[in-house]
Amino acid sequence: MGKIIAIANQKGGVGKTTTAFNLGACLAADGKKVLLVDADPQANATSGLGVDPEEAPASIYECMVDGRDGASAVVPTCIDGLSLICSRIDLVGAEVELMNRREREKALSKVLEPLKENYDFILIDCSPSLGVITVNALTAADSVIIPVQAEYFALEGISQLLNTIRIIKSRLRPSLEIEGFLLTMYDARLRLANQIYEELKGHFGDMVFSTVIPRNIKLSESPSHGLPVILYDPESRGSIAYGQLSRELISRNRKKRS
Repeated sequence: MGKIIAIANQKGGVGKTTTAFNLGACLAADGKKVLLVDADPQANATSGLGVDPEEAPASIYECMVDGRDGASAVVPTCIDGLSLICSRIDLVGAEVELMNRREREKALSKVLEPLKENYDFILIDCSPSLGVITVNALTAADSVIIPVQAEYFALEGISQLLNTIRIIKSRLRPSLEIEGFLLTMYDARLRLANQIYEELKGHFGDMVFSTVIPRNIKLSESPSHGLPVILYDPESRGSIAYGQLSRELISRNRKKRS
């Protein structure tokens, strides 16, 4: 049985999508069977993997709103072992269309639960908001990875996200856990970046991943080529870091099961 992990932070530009498709690619390269679910109307995880959403048989919108079978929407990617349910701009309308439905928070869970047995990990790339779609992602998830940018305002808004997680845990998904906080866009030369890492560790202890994701131009360039960084430049610092994150995530979950 696989594990569903949402990658969430309502603050934009913190590396959610970069983490979603690069971590997914590295997990697949490490021998895991992975499904990436693009739950962001901007569809950057879809384009970052070189997939044209118009050529996909269905998107996450049809699955959530029209009841389309999730398995029929799965498409392969450029990485063996990594599959995708893509997003399209029409996902914006799902917020309104789900609003008056019963159990609207569980629409995504109903799509993904039948797929869990087919994958080791299902990663959900969330939009930068705490709207209905993100609430659906958190309700469907077993755990959450929270990317945190290494900058002055990094910790702003985390309390709001944690409060949302607490509410979902108490009302909708009692088993929901925080998988870990991931420091992104890290520059070890900057005192501020080190201070933020120490502050995170002081607040959240072992919930902070040991791996940090550096500022790296290759991470910024690779999506424009429709490739995860391990294919675009496997020797880059960004590629090495996401490889380390993949192995750390696998190791953490192995220990939890033992």
